[in-house]
Amino acid sequence: MERPPFRQSQQCGAWEMKEKLGTGGFGHVYLYQHQETSEKIALKLCRLELTPKNKERWSREIQIMKKLNNINVVTARDVPDEIKHIALNDLPLLAMEYCSRGDLRKLLSKPENCCGLKESEVLSLLIDVGSGIQYLHENKIIHRDLKPENVVLQEINGKLVHKIIDLGYAKDLDQGSLCTSFVGTLQYLAPELFENKPYTVTVDYWSFGTMIFECSCGFRPFLHNLQPVQWTNKVRNKGPKDIMAVEDMNGEIRFSTQLPYPNNLSRTLVEHLETLLQLMLKWDPVQRGGGIHQETKQPMCFAVLDQILTMKVVHILNMTSAQIHSFQLGPDEGLHVLQQRIEAETKIEHLNQELLQETGVSLDPRKPAAQCVLDGVRGWDSYIVYLFDKSLTKYSGPLSSRPLSENVNFIVREPKTQLPLTTLKKVWGEAVSYVCGLKEDYSRLFQGQRAAMLSLLRFNTNLTRQKNIMFAVSQQLKAKLDFFKSSIQFDLEKYSDQMHYGISSEKMLKAWQENEEKAAAFAQVAEVNHLEEEIMALHSEIVELQRSPYARRQGEVMEQLEEKAIDLYKQLKMRCRMPDPQHGYSDSEEMVKTILQTVKNQDQVLRDLYAHLSKILLSKKKIIDLFPRIEKSLDNIKEADTTVMQMQIKRQREFWHLLKIACAQNSSRSSITHSPEVSNSPQVSGWSRQPASTPHPLTSLPGPNDGDSVPQLLAENQKYLNQLTSLMQETSEEQSKSMVDQDWSWVKYESLTVQLQPL
Repeated sequence: MERPPFRQSQQCGAWEMKEKLGTGGFGHVYLYQHQETSEKIALKLCRLELTPKNKERWSREIQIMKKLNNINVVTARDVPDEIKHIALNDLPLLAMEYCSRGDLRKLLSKPENCCGLKESEVLSLLIDVGSGIQYLHENKIIHRDLKPENVVLQEINGKLVHKIIDLGYAKDLDQGSLCTSFVGTLQYLAPELFENKPYTVTVDYWSFGTMIFECSCGFRPFLHNLQPVQWTNKVRNKGPKDIMAVEDMNGEIRFSTQLPYPNNLSRTLVEHLETLLQLMLKWDPVQRGGGIHQETKQPMCFAVLDQILTMKVVHILNMTSAQIHSFQLGPDEGLHVLQQRIEAETKIEHLNQELLQETGVSLDPRKPAAQCVLDGVRGWDSYIVYLFDKSLTKYSGPLSSRPLSENVNFIVREPKTQLPLTTLKKVWGEAVSYVCGLKEDYSRLFQGQRAAMLSLLRFNTNLTRQKNIMFAVSQQLKAKLDFFKSSIQFDLEKYSDQMHYGISSEKMLKAWQENEEKAAAFAQVAEVNHLEEEIMALHSEIVELQRSPYARRQGEVMEQLEEKAIDLYKQLKMRCRMPDPQHGYSDSEEMVKTILQTVKNQDQVLRDLYAHLSKILLSKKKIIDLFPRIEKSLDNIKEADTTVMQMQIKRQREFWHLLKIACAQNSSRSSITHSPEVSNSPQVSGWSRQPASTPHPLTSLPGPNDGDSVPQLLAENQKYLNQLTSLMQETSEEQSKSMVDQDWSWVKYESLTVQLQPL
């Protein structure tokens, strides 16, 4: 941007002039900044000499600006008192909000945008400029000079907002709905304006449609290399739905109802945008816009625009083919319905489809398909969902390659052919777009690989969690088995010691021995070392994948080639600005060489990318295959744990039942011993009366389904334990072979309690 002329005052009180922003039809625009508050304003100064008509237009612009208030129309500000004196004549100054991101022309002039803006940028333009135009029309104002230079960009809350400026040629409809006094920028004017015919608001439809076309494709729709006076007669008889007229290399004019390739738009948006442009670019001003919509009572073209802006579109990148599919979602469309539509286009069965977001999170089948359409995020270049085929772990193609445009294909076949510089400018612009597109294609596929890696890491996290659970329960089972085996071995030893004194059960002994064998078999269930080893090996494999150089972008060479293509295009544009560029010619060898190098490099990096992606998918499949094995192991451990607990409880019940019988026998003996009939009899233990060779059979051992609760059993056992302790004290002097002389420490309540606690 230019520095302001030295004769202009650089300082006006606390306001300092920073730079000259531009020049309009009526004057210059300067940037002023307040030194204390840092507030910035754009100040428009009227030229020293203006015709009376232009003075009237200047005053009208200020009047219109002051009464408007819309986010998509630049806002007028009060002119600071310190600055008012710099006016060059008696016409007032115009102060406006400063939009720091420049105008739309600046954006369109970037080499990477020579075939149109990105889809997200086009949609943002439709929203903002469409809203601004409707606001002006609702306030009965025709702009009459809509063009990229009169749309500026401002960042508000992190979002770029388009604002309409320069209302110097705006016409207030209160002064008459038909106007005939206008001379403006001819390239974007509706035909009736530069033919000096009556016009209405539909002139803004034509200008807006021309802007939309240029932002979508990079050039104006009708013979863009010619002035309107040159192409008017050639385009006048175009079809009612024709939205483009181009002159091919043979000099023939071709009309089309479709947007040309290359562009950066999705198929879904292109179809709707063509419908909108067919309404806005009608030659007949009466038919232009499509009339009034029956339901919304707004012009048909704005009704179609609203439909475009409200439709929900999901963009799917098929990682098996590198092809992008766009689907417009119906109201409340379920994910299953979307997957069926994806299956119809990709031939990937819906059961084998895995749809990943950029974060590696799979789409939730319980939620509607709109879950992958983010609020406020528009365009396939802003958000995309990645499609994987779960039945494959190796994607071998064929991959969908970016097609060459007809013009670029020509210079690739004939790189030495000399073409006029003006023609070559358009062809090389398409070549730059192709090279940039190859780099972006790789970037999207790399993002898909990254989503697959993030998904793998999520699966790995779940695997680690399952492994830790499996290890913990296996250790618990091992501890219980160790306790159970040592406990039953101890009980079997004590059982052998006392069975010779009259209490035994072959059935119980056999059951205990079988339980010991079962416990030994369960030790194999608790062993999960083989699974742990597989999991640890898989963890190492995933770490190596993360460390691989192919886990990082490999697009440096393509970026360098993109810069080279852009430099070649800039040099060509400079040559086109030289005197008499129509007679300049050049070949395309350097540009074609750059294209071929980019294609070759992309082919190499994609081979590396897909080789790495296949390793990621293989590791993920290994994890998926491990999950049911871990689940089965957990089920087996759980079943073994439950069985061991049941065996332990059953054995405890049998043991306490044994004590119950022993206490009952001693209670009976005690009552006999204290009766008068046997008071003089020798005090011989009732247990010792039975021959050692005929142990007492236990005929009523409790079964596994005994209904007594544990508290009841403990209370009853405490009762019998007290009786047993009393009997032991009474018979402590009895003969040495009596049962009471044996070691009864194994039945003490405290010892049994300790044994019961771990269970």
